[in-house]
Amino acid sequence: MTTLLALAAAAWALSRLRRIAAVGASYKAKALASALFVSRLDLDPERADEVSAEAYAILRLFRARVDRANQSVSASFLGLQRRTASVRSGFGATLAGAPRPQEEPAPRSPSPELLVQPLACLTPLLDAAFADNDPRRLRRTRAIVVLSGGKVVAERYAPGITAQTPLNGWSMTKSVMGALIGTIVGQKRLSLGDRGLLPQWSDGRAEIALEDLLRMRSGLRFSEVYSNPLSDVTRMLFDSTDAAGFAASRPLAAPPGTVWQYSSGTTNILSLIARRAVGETEYPAWPRRALFDPLGMSSAVFERDAAGTFVASSFLFATARDWARFGQLHVEDGIHEGRRLLPEGWVRFGAAPTPQAPQARYGAHWWLKLSPELGGQTPAAARVPADAFHALGHEGQCLTVIPSRRLVVVRLGLSIDITAWDHASFLAGLLDTLPV
Repeated sequence: MTTLLALAAAAWALSRLRRIAAVGASYKAKALASALFVSRLDLDPERADEVSAEAYAILRLFRARVDRANQSVSASFLGLQRRTASVRSGFGATLAGAPRPQEEPAPRSPSPELLVQPLACLTPLLDAAFADNDPRRLRRTRAIVVLSGGKVVAERYAPGITAQTPLNGWSMTKSVMGALIGTIVGQKRLSLGDRGLLPQWSDGRAEIALEDLLRMRSGLRFSEVYSNPLSDVTRMLFDSTDAAGFAASRPLAAPPGTVWQYSSGTTNILSLIARRAVGETEYPAWPRRALFDPLGMSSAVFERDAAGTFVASSFLFATARDWARFGQLHVEDGIHEGRRLLPEGWVRFGAAPTPQAPQARYGAHWWLKLSPELGGQTPAAARVPADAFHALGHEGQCLTVIPSRRLVVVRLGLSIDITAWDHASFLAGLLDTLPV
């Protein structure tokens, strides 16, 4: 009996190791492919830790092979569980091969120039934001752009990063999907009260409303634990060919509309619902036609999974200036150059607290308060105006909109220790320095 138990335990451990290795190989292949062929970062060995896939010590155990001719990267652990990410023009990197043939996005013209009026008084703040004085808690700030009244008043980039470098927003992408859902609601193809959103939801999930998804209160069970390589979020992103399908298959853990739970799966379900609403013909170019082109976000690359659905929880790349353009749209209440892109009231809806969210910290795909790790419980956070709202992402990606000050703040980085970046203090410093 003891021998049988030992064999069973060994088999379980080996199976778990194989699953973890598959996730790690997928992460490394995907991150490197995006870094090389979307962001076009220099992978000089002396700066390898400036790439997400090399910044985590455990991922250095995985070996990668780069095929520049075919724009693909494969990675494996001891030659096992090899995973490949391939890049398709206009749609970025996708695991498990390129998406099925679909319409390519239209050719993009260069982004229009923003008016630049740098303020020398902000230089000390930028110096501090890019300084890394503690080797145990590296900020690794990559880019900062600050718009005041629609003008660039502060801008800086780390070595190897330029104003033309598209960088991943990680979960900042969620707020973009919220806006894109708004464009569909504005066309009356969807409404906030819609239920029965997916054909596979023939049980209690049929009661999930579109607004429940936007406010992260679907009731679906979903484990958002990044430290666990086998949690729902890591399996969805790095061990599934259909992220939205994976998330939509989760069972209910609570009645829809009753419990708030932040979930990357929820946003990918919204991406699938959007796909069904706009149709297969329009869907591939829909983000660009509805939002990116009108705003001049020509650098934007929205990556898809192997099923062809935009990975709206995590994988939108854009330059810091283009992320700022998205923020400026919300300063202007969804209007850009006289044209309404978001329905009237949509920005207010996104910034309105979700009743089920603790401390009124979340709206509709926007954060209303900063997390403690970003300085959200410090005295500096209390100096941030009450109307501020934020798109926040893994490794310290931050986009803050403060309509009352007509201010947009973009910070992109590679902060493995998220506490290394005190966003609240940076915002407070800006607010204290900028003229009212």
